[in-house]
Amino acid sequence: MINETYNRWLENTKNYPELQEELLSIKGKDDEIRDRFYRELEFGTAGLRGVIGAGAFRMNVFTIARATQGLAEYLNADFKNPSVAIAYDSRNKSDDFAKVAAAVLAANNIKVYIYKELMPTPCLSYAVRAHKASAGITVTASHNPAKYNGYKVYGADGCQMTSNAANKVLKCINNIDIFTGVKMIDFDKGVAKGEIEYIKSKVALDYLKAVEKQAIHKDILEKTDLKVVYTPLNGTGNKPVRKILEMRGLRDIIIVKEQEMPDGNFPTCPFPNPEIKEALAVGLEYCEREHPDLLIATDPDADRVGIAVPNGTGYRLMSGNETGALLFEYICSQRKALGTMPKNPVAVKTIVSTDLVTAIAKEYDVELRNVLTGFKYIGEQIGLLEEDGEENRYIFGFEESYGYLCGSYVRDKDAVVGSMMICEMTAYYKSKGITLVKALENLYEKYGNYCHTQESFVFEGESGMEKMSNIMKNLRYLRPTKIAGIDVVKFTDYMASKECNTFINETNDITLPKADVLSFLLRNNSSVILRPSGTEPKIKAYYTTKDVTMERAIKQADRLAADFTEIINNSI
Repeated sequence: MINETYNRWLENTKNYPELQEELLSIKGKDDEIRDRFYRELEFGTAGLRGVIGAGAFRMNVFTIARATQGLAEYLNADFKNPSVAIAYDSRNKSDDFAKVAAAVLAANNIKVYIYKELMPTPCLSYAVRAHKASAGITVTASHNPAKYNGYKVYGADGCQMTSNAANKVLKCINNIDIFTGVKMIDFDKGVAKGEIEYIKSKVALDYLKAVEKQAIHKDILEKTDLKVVYTPLNGTGNKPVRKILEMRGLRDIIIVKEQEMPDGNFPTCPFPNPEIKEALAVGLEYCEREHPDLLIATDPDADRVGIAVPNGTGYRLMSGNETGALLFEYICSQRKALGTMPKNPVAVKTIVSTDLVTAIAKEYDVELRNVLTGFKYIGEQIGLLEEDGEENRYIFGFEESYGYLCGSYVRDKDAVVGSMMICEMTAYYKSKGITLVKALENLYEKYGNYCHTQESFVFEGESGMEKMSNIMKNLRYLRPTKIAGIDVVKFTDYMASKECNTFINETNDITLPKADVLSFLLRNNSSVILRPSGTEPKIKAYYTTKDVTMERAIKQADRLAADFTEIINNSI
């Protein structure tokens, strides 16, 4: 069956030299063929994501076109006169894939609005709402290595597509033949006929104005001599991040030249993820020469932002949890001081993000909502507030994987507003003679020493999917009663559901959507949360500890991680 599929692809890609060359190069190599054809890329709430190349289990014009045909059929069935907004990032083939998607939608009588140049993911969320589109598409693989690309689909609310809608699209996709079942027009002809329309520059400018409105101390960047090194990691953040900082009055900004321009090969950071030190290595070299107050790095589609700050002997990388907690404390304290805090304020975080935020929310009487991993769930909460005419109650949302959002103007994490607010916060503390490291120490002194660590267990290839499934299944039904010698006092399985979407564990009900997530709360209030990644072949474990000193909390987290790694290995 796999060889039959391979031969069919070989026959139908003769007009696509790159795909044809790759397919011919693996002829007779069973393992190579199987790797590309043993399954199809799976469409879900995260859309598609995979290695660029030839085959059903690769990102290419055919898999993109088929997915878009499925989306088109879903939209035409559920919407009257549907329209779609499209954006794309700096990755290899992103612009080609975006044009293929536009051409398929136009062929299915769906109006297309597409950015003329690469744009951050939050700009796609903004464009969907600005054009009152039925859906949105952004072509990006976020922070994955250069060999990957992806295709994310958004709903009319500007959030990533819900599981219900994604299942409908998947059902349509499954009925489409990848070579004969797709409609497509010529992209340029579609533009000429007005079926495909370039998004006007005003939309991007309005987006930046909406970002600027989230400022708390409006003139602090003009008044403070803040020095910043910024790297867009060869992605989409270069123009909008620099523009918003310029609009706010920041003048001393040094760009990492090697990573300034869009480049899908990411030559100086093969893994363009601001969560890891290697991606910031070149920027840190600039810091040693320039001695800035702050290093900022945004990922290729500019929805995540990482930072490094001086700590006396060099530069310290801040985790997503640390930056999120700092931003939340800053927003709460300053809005309260200035009298700009809304009545009954709301903040949202994911269940794997720091509980330090819980203590901060209690201090400032902010309602804190916990949601599943994935910023679409944070966006959903903003939407619920908007339905009641109360979106202004929302003041902040974040997830530990370096995603932040102030304001309700988009429904996704936004590294542009994140960069702006981090600079503002740093400038404010600098004006008070406080570094971000000291501000973080003050947080721990005030609320307690929270330690959060994460470990990823990678399982590549066909056997990897089976291993991941076995691990989650075994831990679900043969769960440990102790971790690192500490009793598990509460186990939560977010897959165990009733019809009302309330999830049962041994002590209480949890009103969250169904998800493949397991949580273990220990007797000393430490915890371990486990979930498969939605976009990569890995299982992620999140460890949380709290102690009287950070040193003790770190040692405790290390013990948890060591023992749980052994538990994982024994569960394959």
